[in-house]
Amino acid sequence: QVHLVESGGGSVQAGGSLRLSCAASGRTFRAYAMGWFRQTPGKEREFVAAISWGSGRTKYADSVKGRFIISRDNAKRTVYLQMNSLKPEDTAVYYCAATQELNGSSWHSGDKYDAWGQGTQVTVSS
Repeated sequence: QVHLVESGGGSVQAGGSLRLSCAASGRTFRAYAMGWFRQTPGKEREFVAAISWGSGRTKYADSVKGRFIISRDNAKRTVYLQMNSLKPEDTAVYYCAATQELNGSSWHSGDKYDAWGQGTQVTVSS
């Protein structure tokens, strides 16, 4: 059983930055990697980024590559998403999730994740 809690969401102007945090507790040893997803009402859930606990291998969606940076602090069991150059299109509820999937090529799929946080709202105004 893994519990995930996101924080750091808020409202910013386009071009601004935010840093999201995801604190994990419970049996996190079962999780191989952590991912960030986002969802807007009426749209499909969208993969944002993922990172493995071991090697720190990362994967990014093309829409955020070069703007967002995912990182992790293994000792604190916390994953971060640094979001720079934010655009109105980034507005969404951001969710943190844990997966046991070893293959990074599958990290984009929400079906591969076993635990999800409650989400944190990010609003970017123009």
